Amino acid sequence: MTNAEHRARPAEVFQAAAVGDTGSRLHTVRLGLWLLAAVLAVRQVAAVLTTPRGERLTDLETWFGHDGVLQVSGSLYASTRFTGTPFGGLVLKPLTRSAEQALGWGWTFGTLLLVVALGLIAARALPQPIGRRTAPLAAPVAISLFMLSLPVRNTLWLGQTSIIPVLLVLLGCFVARGQRAGGILIGVAAALQPALLIFAPLLWFTGRRRAAAASGITFATGTALAWAVMPQDSHTYWVHHMAGAGLGGRADDPANQSLHGALLRLGAEGPLEIGLFLLIGAAVVALGLRRAVRYAHDGQLLLAVAITGCAAIVVSPAAWQHQLLWVLLTLVGVAGRRASDRPVWPVAVVLVMTLPAQMILPEMPFLYPVRDNIVLLAALAAATAVPFLSRTSPYFRTPVPTRYAEPVPTRFKHVPLLPFLRRVLTRPNLLLELLLIRVTYAAYSKVRLAATGGRERAEEHAHQILDLERLLHLDIEYAVNHAVVGIGRLRNFFDFYYTSFHFAVPLTVLGLLYWRRPVDYRWARASLGFTTLLALVGFWLYPLAPPRLMPDLGIIDTVNGVQDFSKPDYGTLTALTNQYAAMPSLHFGWSLWCGLAIAIIAPRMWMKALGLLHPLFTVTAIVATGNHWVLDAVGGALVVAAGFGLTYFLQGPRARTAATTAVTGTGTGTGTGTDTGPGPEAAETKPPGPFPVQEKPAQEEPARK
Repeated sequence: MTNAEHRARPAEVFQAAAVGDTGSRLHTVRLGLWLLAAVLAVRQVAAVLTTPRGERLTDLETWFGHDGVLQVSGSLYASTRFTGTPFGGLVLKPLTRSAEQALGWGWTFGTLLLVVALGLIAARALPQPIGRRTAPLAAPVAISLFMLSLPVRNTLWLGQTSIIPVLLVLLGCFVARGQRAGGILIGVAAALQPALLIFAPLLWFTGRRRAAAASGITFATGTALAWAVMPQDSHTYWVHHMAGAGLGGRADDPANQSLHGALLRLGAEGPLEIGLFLLIGAAVVALGLRRAVRYAHDGQLLLAVAITGCAAIVVSPAAWQHQLLWVLLTLVGVAGRRASDRPVWPVAVVLVMTLPAQMILPEMPFLYPVRDNIVLLAALAAATAVPFLSRTSPYFRTPVPTRYAEPVPTRFKHVPLLPFLRRVLTRPNLLLELLLIRVTYAAYSKVRLAATGGRERAEEHAHQILDLERLLHLDIEYAVNHAVVGIGRLRNFFDFYYTSFHFAVPLTVLGLLYWRRPVDYRWARASLGFTTLLALVGFWLYPLAPPRLMPDLGIIDTVNGVQDFSKPDYGTLTALTNQYAAMPSLHFGWSLWCGLAIAIIAPRMWMKALGLLHPLFTVTAIVATGNHWVLDAVGGALVVAAGFGLTYFLQGPRARTAATTAVTGTGTGTGTGTDTGPGPEAAETKPPGPFPVQEKPAQEEPARK
């Protein structure tokens, strides 16, 4: 027994040390996340306060001043810039003097504190059980996401009060003690934003009828009080503008992400638009409340509140951009039975709520109806369609695992440098891939456009390249350009090849690899991403004028026509793209990537040879059309080699089992599904707020091989 005790002590010490190391790492990560949240908060506040007085907090300025809405005799709505309810005006009117004195620092920091409170409450309301690693990280992550979101950024910029109703609802649901107090808070929120009255039926159908009654009475009392004090304003808001429709700007403006605004943008008017709005709105409310009640009984209370808020966005006459925080709260829902499908909904929501719609969808006319209503569509999907999993589903905590290929031995000891980036055998989710590719390319385009460097510097670098080519006897641009110009069909062929194949071939190669060779797709996509990233660095460090934009060189621009060098910003596409992003040439770099990927992966020799013809034709086209120097192609080849090299060193070589593996995944959609099978009911506890927390343990996890 003594020997056993001595043998056990080192194991106990080792376990204690492992737990201590894990706790230390968790503490470091938590500290880093709080630091990130603080940096984002400081950045948002600085962006507001460093803006000139007349360009920031423009909505807040409607509350006071010589022409201010709330301090002049007459109607609150003498200026349509005030979009709140008469009750909101009644509450805010006594605050106008303090708002005038604290405009800027005080109001901005007060709004910032509201955002922090919102994040803390959302983190506290996460559905149980929460892992001990997740719980301490939830609050800083939530606050950071709120800070990055467009609704919060617009609220800070405009000086709006749209965070207050969301915060009141969350306080009423998760913090307030007792049903009556929670119902009163929700009723006040509905008096400020009438669409939030939809929470009263949610309270009623989840068994909190006292809270539902309190919210309805509070809403009616506040509205009646405002009607008694300001009858003309109340008539203007509730009758003339039909609950605020038309206030704050044109109802068909893309900033209005409600169903009413979408129908107007689609061309519906008059009785047709009203009928469609009532019909679709009623269906959304009914389906959304049904789903919310189900998830509330399942114990996912925050998800139920978020779904109800999304339904309120849809049926509101006007849902401006700073009023759309409910969509971000749906991140707490779990959608997807497969582990590879889990990130789809969170990534889509974060992109929609943090990036302009132009970055998510390309400039194509047939996509405009989707792009102009993208937040509304996200709210509609969350309220009616996204199949969030029940906590009783066996997939809720244990999704279908991702299958990986066996690691390939390497000659180098430290390769791969990131061994956790294993080769996945299943096909990645198509929607997630399209979203990431589109957003990545939009970011690339913006960075590329910004890396101009100036005309003088770009032409100086061009002279350096030309001198080096003359030293190496590579200055063939003039001879090739004029030889091709003299042959009409050849000129047309290279012009077409230059303008058409640059995007078509890489996208085709990626599509074929995605469908036929999922493992190789991930490896090839990573190398292409590294290549493009390195090229951006080259654009920033070495802006270079192409031969066609060099005065007195005599190169003919066969694609864009003759340039007027007397203008500072000449070039047909100067306003759309960076004309000096020539070194390295991504025209040649992407084509070489295509050729090498085909040569490596294609099973037949003729396919490999055909693939290598593409970079050969491309390098001829970029020189013949006057768009690149020969050394630009050399630079493109270098970044391609570096891209493949980085992929190798970080992830290791290609998985050799890919060619013989039959597992390629089935389906390319989100793969989500709802499983709300029966589970053992837990006893109801008495938490703060009007909602009961119903703890439902998950069913037995199915055995998997």
